[in-house]
Amino acid sequence: MKNITMWLQRMVFALLSIFALNTQASAALPLADNGEVVYSIAPMLKKVTPAVVHIATSGTQVVRQRSMFNRDRLYQQPTQGLGSGVILDAEKGIVVTNSHVIADADQIKVTLKDGREFEARVLGEDPDADVAVIQINADRLVSIPLAKSENVQVGDFVVAIGTPFGLEQTVTSGIVSALGRSGLGIEVYENFIQTDASINPGNSGGALVNLKGELVGINTAILGGSGGNIGIGFAIPINMAKSISEQLIEFGEVRRGMLGVNIAPFTPEYAEYFKVSENLVGAIITNVSEQSPADKAGLQREDIIVAINDKAVKSTKDLVNRIGLLKANETIKVDYFRQGKRASKMVTIANLSKVSNSGRDLSNILNGALLSERSNGQGIVVESVAADSTSQRYGLSAGDIILNVDRKKTNTIEDLKAALSTGASRAVMTIDRRGFALNLLVQ
Repeated sequence: MKNITMWLQRMVFALLSIFALNTQASAALPLADNGEVVYSIAPMLKKVTPAVVHIATSGTQVVRQRSMFNRDRLYQQPTQGLGSGVILDAEKGIVVTNSHVIADADQIKVTLKDGREFEARVLGEDPDADVAVIQINADRLVSIPLAKSENVQVGDFVVAIGTPFGLEQTVTSGIVSALGRSGLGIEVYENFIQTDASINPGNSGGALVNLKGELVGINTAILGGSGGNIGIGFAIPINMAKSISEQLIEFGEVRRGMLGVNIAPFTPEYAEYFKVSENLVGAIITNVSEQSPADKAGLQREDIIVAINDKAVKSTKDLVNRIGLLKANETIKVDYFRQGKRASKMVTIANLSKVSNSGRDLSNILNGALLSERSNGQGIVVESVAADSTSQRYGLSAGDIILNVDRKKTNTIEDLKAALSTGASRAVMTIDRRGFALNLLVQ
């Protein structure tokens, strides 16, 4: 009897162990749409991997050698680069990749999975979002169906495809770890998908796909000081990459929107002054450009923007990022507080390059100049200079980029205004003129 009891106990234990193992195995594998366990993604990869290409570049880079004289010396240095790309339009040979993959490239060579090689030409690039579009003249190409970014969820299984470290095509898997990552300082405009699928140098510009074989995003960056994968990678959502690509193909550039305001963070110390709650989160308008979308809509200095299209503004960086990712001429709803009362206005944003400031409003030194902020946040562009004006006499020319005044960076109109309003009788203005650094003495 004792032997029978022990035998039964062992059988029960064995059955429970088998059940537990099967349960763990099932839980560790993603499920297909029909509810059956997927034991291999090879069939899906067979369809999509031909659409992922290897990119090799060669070119020159302008290097600046500092000089104690007025002009720094510039010289050219050979460069080489490796990356990946994804075929968006098989019929037209359109390939999307990262801007940094083809930066400073004089020659771009695209290698397909089947070994064919082609020279590519650049249709357009957007360094601020790190997207570029190139084109090859080839037949028998394959493209990847596009996913809908609004359907992507945290926890979705994804696969990263690319050519890391110059190796032949490599596939890694993981999940979507987070959505809408921004404020990382990787790009000017950020709205990343975060994934733990291994992304390494050379994967940039490659594909992030779901288990249906749909393109979810374009792999672009990793987090980690060593340059290797630590389980935190980022991809540009495909709806954002597609929108930017369409503009690059049509216009050769991205025509971003802009409100035409300068902003500053709202902090609890301002609550009493603005008659709002200390817990308010938003961005204070510090200046409104004349004839800008904000000006035409009736927004004013000291308005506190708290939401765009009913989505809360988390910070000044968040506001700049979200506006910059919109197309020019889009109409948006702006919620704001004015003198303690909440209100909203519909604003049709304008092309970034069309929102300018008159230099006369900033300083007599800049009288006659039309200025605008750069989309990458580095320097002020001199768009035009009137003949026989003060600005022309000081030596400013259209196309100059004002980098600093008396060693103070001038990345915004407010920076420039503050630097020129110190009361000093003279100032040294550092400008970038077609790659040359010049110093202009104004007094």
